[in-house]
Amino acid sequence: MSTNDIYEMDSMTETEEMDADVELDMVEEEAVYLEEFLPTYHSIKEGAQVAKAQLVEFNDKPDSLFFNDGVRRIDFILVYEDEDKKDFEKRHTFQRRKRRREYFEASLMKMGMELEATRSVIDEKLMFVKIHMPWDVLCTYAEVLHIKVPILPNDLSSRPFAWGFLSFLTKFCNPNEERITKEAEFFTAPFEKDRLEYFYVKDKDIFFTPSMRSRMAYYILSRAPYEIRGSIKKFGITKLLDSGVYKAAYPLHDCRFNVKSKEEGCPNERYLLYEEWAHPKSFYKMQPLDLIRKYYGEKIGIYFAWLGFYTIMLALAAVVGLGCFIYGYKTQETSTWSKEVCDPEIGGQIVMCPQCDRECKYWRLNSTCEASKKLCIFDNFGTLVFAVFMSIWVTLFLEFWKRYQAELEYQWDTVEFLEQEEPARPEYEAKCKYERKNPVTGVKEKVPYTSCGRCVRVSIGISTVLFWILLILASIVAIIVYRLAAFFAFSAKLRAQNLKELEPLKEYVTPQMATAVTASLISFVVIMILNILYERVAILITDFELPRTKTDYENSLTLKMFLFQFVNYYSSCFYIAFAKGKAVGYPGQPVYLLGKYRNEECDPGGCLIELTTQLSIIMGGKAIWNNIQEVLLPWLKNLISRYCTRVDPEQAIPRWEQDYRLQAISKLGLFYEYLEMVIQFGFVTLFVASFPLAPVLALVNNLFEIRVDAWKITTQFRRIMPEKAQDIGAWQPILQGVAILAVATNAMIIAFTSDMIPRLVYYWSFSVYPYQDQGTHTMQGYINTSLSVFDIKDFSNDSRPLSIPDNITTCRYRDFRYPPGHPREYEFSVYYWHVIAAKMAFIIVVEHIVYLTKFVLSYMIPDVPYAVKEQIKREKYLTQVILHETNLKLVTKRLKPTKDETVRDSEVIEVKDELELSLDF
Repeated sequence: MSTNDIYEMDSMTETEEMDADVELDMVEEEAVYLEEFLPTYHSIKEGAQVAKAQLVEFNDKPDSLFFNDGVRRIDFILVYEDEDKKDFEKRHTFQRRKRRREYFEASLMKMGMELEATRSVIDEKLMFVKIHMPWDVLCTYAEVLHIKVPILPNDLSSRPFAWGFLSFLTKFCNPNEERITKEAEFFTAPFEKDRLEYFYVKDKDIFFTPSMRSRMAYYILSRAPYEIRGSIKKFGITKLLDSGVYKAAYPLHDCRFNVKSKEEGCPNERYLLYEEWAHPKSFYKMQPLDLIRKYYGEKIGIYFAWLGFYTIMLALAAVVGLGCFIYGYKTQETSTWSKEVCDPEIGGQIVMCPQCDRECKYWRLNSTCEASKKLCIFDNFGTLVFAVFMSIWVTLFLEFWKRYQAELEYQWDTVEFLEQEEPARPEYEAKCKYERKNPVTGVKEKVPYTSCGRCVRVSIGISTVLFWILLILASIVAIIVYRLAAFFAFSAKLRAQNLKELEPLKEYVTPQMATAVTASLISFVVIMILNILYERVAILITDFELPRTKTDYENSLTLKMFLFQFVNYYSSCFYIAFAKGKAVGYPGQPVYLLGKYRNEECDPGGCLIELTTQLSIIMGGKAIWNNIQEVLLPWLKNLISRYCTRVDPEQAIPRWEQDYRLQAISKLGLFYEYLEMVIQFGFVTLFVASFPLAPVLALVNNLFEIRVDAWKITTQFRRIMPEKAQDIGAWQPILQGVAILAVATNAMIIAFTSDMIPRLVYYWSFSVYPYQDQGTHTMQGYINTSLSVFDIKDFSNDSRPLSIPDNITTCRYRDFRYPPGHPREYEFSVYYWHVIAAKMAFIIVVEHIVYLTKFVLSYMIPDVPYAVKEQIKREKYLTQVILHETNLKLVTKRLKPTKDETVRDSEVIEVKDELELSLDF
């Protein structure tokens, strides 16, 4: 034997000894554990052996949705990697995983679920555990989850709801009715196992839909224990997925998206959704919302219903916005004040003061000719009309959405969803160790924290959110400093040094435009980076707060994310609209930021064009980035996965393994989809006065968004876990808050950002100024009036330009101040105060008119259509009569006179009256 062999044996022995020590510690720990829980452990361990024994071979039916017996339906799939096939991991690691997995699967069987395991046909290390819920288990958990099922066919005559009058316009865009047939309507009631005979049960195998079965299965998986140590009980599939015990857990698609299933009785709903909804050729068709809801659950259905409704309403706003844009485009050449800017005899003769210290040069006003023409497209009287229209539009959108949502709530049986007791999250239940008395029921219950502890958690969460918001504001200040420095640099390069060279080097490039574009791009990059960082922080904070239910969790996370996104996306726009150019002083006495950087000024035509540039870059960049992130990346991942796991085309791959190769849906589900649309809604409403094309861009984006999201979840992702939802949740009050804020922001943009009010004041008060002709309203001379005069001798030493062209004694700047030599030189003129008064009056009048109109519309449009109210009352009545009729019969039978005893008729009548009185509502 060689020395190398001896050395290798010694090394192996040492490793084995280390593993043996670890194993000994585990055995000792297990012994203590088994002493306390030995009976429970043995019973569950036996179940685990049974589960393991049910390892079967694939039956060569790629689209099968059943166990190998062809009878029991697969309700859920668990996937894990067989550690026995891996020789590189330490034994104690995979043995602990194996023990937890066996305990968990045995717990599932003890709770009534049936399991069957099979090995992957592609990768022998992968194991798939198929889960089936028997009828008794389904009935039990349907009652626990208050699942509503049919009791009687709907006998009320079908009435058109809010959008029924549009059916004749949309009939050509409806999905193919031969493929997607309309299902019969039923009155429904929460399932009760003891009153099964009163429910509309034709076939037990299809009484509970696959989405209902998957929802009940996931409820059990989230609460099944996998380890008990002392008083600590560990449970839930979520933690097992996070710790690597299982690699995936998901419900099955019913078929391939582009090929019909050959299995008998398969509804092929995924194939129908792809052909009639997600396929590009169906872009013009209305969404099959009932089928979406049936296949993916109410939560997915309500999202696509809201997105479709929002898109339809955007069409109206887009038409008006496009008309406003065309009006501005057609009138840009006829604008008097724009002509004066471009006129060589007017704008070409006006020398403007430098807009930064020392290095900046004097420049001609007509150098902004092209910018002034572009400004006319967005800054005109049509914009004012459009801003008022959008304030009314957003009210109509929200009110009609409430009505449409009420219809969906009734049709999808979610009217009383929030009134029912929503189960606590497994993460919440796992931390419950304190007792308190429930203020409603008076019963003692377990909670994870005391009242003081909850306050501490919420306070820490609020403090963290505020810190990140301040971080965003700090980044905005940094971008402002960049803008000041960049404008200084661009001005030094793009402005000439003498009178002959006062024209710009390029026709369309000005220091203002170059600064605006580069700053907007940098702002967009900063926004994206902060989003990625804060996303993780918000999730950690919400997890730390430990909300009780999933609805509470999502609402808390929604509020945190929206507050952050609101500041992140809109702060730069608010700066340009309401801060830039508002406190700049005048050339002889400028205002400095941080005592060093001179505040930047607006273009002589105002900051509106820069706000438009900012909005277009952020909206366009955000749409492109989201599509790359949401569509391209999953598609590439699936493509790479298929390439890496190439198999024989003739080899049959089972349905569960095909789904495993797809991408897993995010834990937050639709959260980012809603967030993306609500941020877009803010751009469309908050700043629409500066960018009438925003609804057009949003409409085009949403037309793609609907189909892209449909294609994505139908073809690239595993089947989403069906969830119940009554409405769009916390997003509804957020939309209402944005709508209220939009009225104020648009009024202030028109008043303070655009140049509309000064032009109106000039147009109607021209007789104040002696150089105007009497009796004629005109805009001629406006440019000269809106620019104040400054004597270049009054420059301070710190701001005086290094080079002074010949024959220039004065320059002009954008303000309303008295000229040099006036007794109140460089102070605000009377015209300035007229303009300020007009701006304030405009804001007050417009806000009051619009808010009054919004209030009247909200009052006149009921949230729930009358037809829906009738349907709800009818269903409640039938539920009371049918489900409580049993009690009436039982009591009557119990009180019926027998041979040995007699009961007075009055007692029977009294009991009947009491029960019948309980049916009254």
